[in-house]
Amino acid sequence: MKHIITEIICSLLAMLFVYASVSKLLDYNVFKMQLSRSPFITHFSAIIAWLLPTTEIITGALFVVPKWRLIALYASLFLLTLFTAYLIAMLNFSYYIPCSCGGVLSSLSWKEHVIFNTVFMLLCIIAIFLYLKMNKEVTT
Repeated sequence: MKHIITEIICSLLAMLFVYASVSKLLDYNVFKMQLSRSPFITHFSAIIAWLLPTTEIITGALFVVPKWRLIALYASLFLLTLFTAYLIAMLNFSYYIPCSCGGVLSSLSWKEHVIFNTVFMLLCIIAIFLYLKMNKEVTT
């Protein structure tokens, strides 16, 4: 059962990151423009516009190789935590909140996006816990 739950969570995360990156790349000019309007990352928007989707694709791809899944889970948790902190900072300290999300996720409000990310962060933590527990049981 632990294996099935971990596989489902890994599959969901892989789909999330690949979907998010592809939607950004398909609408790259809009994504880059929205990033440039963000008061916190304006000066880094050109770098982030390529770095973020590339990192998301790599993270999603890491889930495909079983021996890289734990790294993918940690990377996912890091990215989701970083983005959630950015969202919370924007909600609390920004005068302007641009939407740089693509596809279906762009229909979420920023508060709904924080909840969405928090759910996926919890799924990451559960999968990491289960993955480590399964590997400990195999070695003992």
